[in-house]
This record gives sequence, C-alpha cells and structure tokens, in this order.
Amino acid sequence: MTDLSPRRATVYVAIAAAAWGTGGAAGALLFASGGLDPLDVSFWRYLLGAAFLLPLTSPRLWRPNGRVAVVGLGMAVYQTAYFAAIAESGVAVATVVTMGATPLFTALGSRLFLGERLGRAGLVALLTALAGLLLLTGGNAPAGGAGGSGGGAPAGVGLALLSAAGYAAVTLFSRRHRDEPEGMAVGGFVVGAVCLAPLALAGGALPQVSWESVSLLVYLGVVPTALAYGLFFRALTVLPATTVSVVSLGEAAGAAMLGVSLFGERLTPAAWIGCALLLLAMVMPSVLPSVARAARRRRSRLS
Repeated sequence: MTDLSPRRATVYVAIAAAAWGTGGAAGALLFASGGLDPLDVSFWRYLLGAAFLLPLTSPRLWRPNGRVAVVGLGMAVYQTAYFAAIAESGVAVATVVTMGATPLFTALGSRLFLGERLGRAGLVALLTALAGLLLLTGGNAPAGGAGGSGGGAPAGVGLALLSAAGYAAVTLFSRRHRDEPEGMAVGGFVVGAVCLAPLALAGGALPQVSWESVSLLVYLGVVPTALAYGLFFRALTVLPATTVSVVSLGEAAGAAMLGVSLFGERLTPAAWIGCALLLLAMVMPSVLPSVARAARRRRSRLS
C-alpha cells in the first residue's frame, strides 16, 4: 500500500462525496423507471459495485472475515434505510437528515470509542458544514422530492436517522480496522449483497429492462459505489473518522448543483451561500492545520 498524505486523502473523500451526491437521484429515478424498491436498488448497487471493483483488487485482500462481515452488514442496513427514507420522504428530506446527523454521530462515537479529539479546526469545519447544510436546505426542500410521499414524514426521518447511525458505525469500525481498505470495500459489497439478496429476490429484484434502467444501474454500481467507496475506505487509513464525515457533507452541495445543472432546479441566494460553506468545510481539515503551523513558525521566527 502506497503512502497517502492527509491532503490527498481529503481529495479522495471530496471525490467520493461528489460521486455520492448523484446516488440519491439515480436511486429515485430507478424507483420511477425501473420498477425497483429500496431493497432492490441497494442489492443491485452492492452486487454491481463488487463486480466492478473485484477485478482491480488482489484476491488476498477480500477473503471473508469477521471484520468484512460487520462492515457489509452495516452497509446493507444504512444503504437500505437511506433509499427507504427517500421513498418515504423524498431525496431532500432523506439527504438532509442523514447527512446532518452523520457527522454528529461520528464525532461522538469517534471521541467515545476511538479517543480521537475533534480539535479546533475540526470543530470549525463541522460547524461550518452544518451551517451550510441548513442554509442549503432551508426553504429549498420540495414537499416530497423525487420518489417521496411528502414532507418530513416521521417514518422517513426515522429511517434517515437509522441510515446516519449505520453510516457512522461503519466509518468508526473501518477507521479502527484500517489495514485493508480495498478488502473492506469489496468484502463489504459482497456481504451487503448477500444479506439483501433473499429479501430483494423474494419481492422480484429484476428491473424493467430498458436502456434507462440498465444505464442507471451500471452508473450506480460504478461511480457512487465502486469508485466512491474505494476512495472512502482508502482515506480512512489516514484521516480521523470525523474529518471524513465532515468532508463527505460536500455530497449535499454536489447534489444541489446537479439539480441546478441537469434538472433546472433553482436555489435561493441563501442556498448558494450554503453550497459555498459546504465546499469551504471540505477543505478546512487540510487547510486550517497548515495555516496554524505557518503562524506558529512566523511567531517563532519573530521571537
């Protein structure tokens, strides 16, 4: 495994977040065009993610073990809960609740279970990201969103919180056991697909065959899954868990910009400020420590 600098690891998470930002929209389109439900979409996502990432990974890195089983089960839970939240409350509400709660759960768990302190830079980045998320979504969330039944339905909010808790748990566990990131990703996909297969197949997991549904499934398996998670697990070998979760909030900004550029959605000035704050928070974990070190060096030269 080659050495990875914190700055490059931050870039990896930023790329993963940008890719994840398209996953919710792809899932919602599959609900409408492919005749699939959240379990089906999660099953195909992990199955195709494993298929695309497996040839690029050494066989010795993805042999089944207890760690991979835990990661795969956690991934199955939080991914299915997220898509179910989209089906209940829409992309906007599901994304806001999941992404807003995830860094808070991760920060708390990181302190309790990993002994990682958030630090001043991390706290500033976290608060900036949450402020950006509130500005981005305030007054811009549609009443149901794609695939949703309407507003912030309690069931949808509860599923989104379950997704956030599951995502935080996988992040913390993978950070503690970070010696084989490629194996974690591939093994997690395989275990997740196996866990979901009986439930998905029982309800009929085959999509309606069309170029649109097949293209969406392939895209979902390659970009927001194989690519994004491969980079995500790699970055966890270097960055603290909370830092990774904060940088991942850039997913919300990416999703908003995708809506503007592809679907003709409009953002208020406050929402654009929120996007800017989210993007700023993504670079803070790597920039602020460097600024602080430079300031200390200047003070030492002057003293």
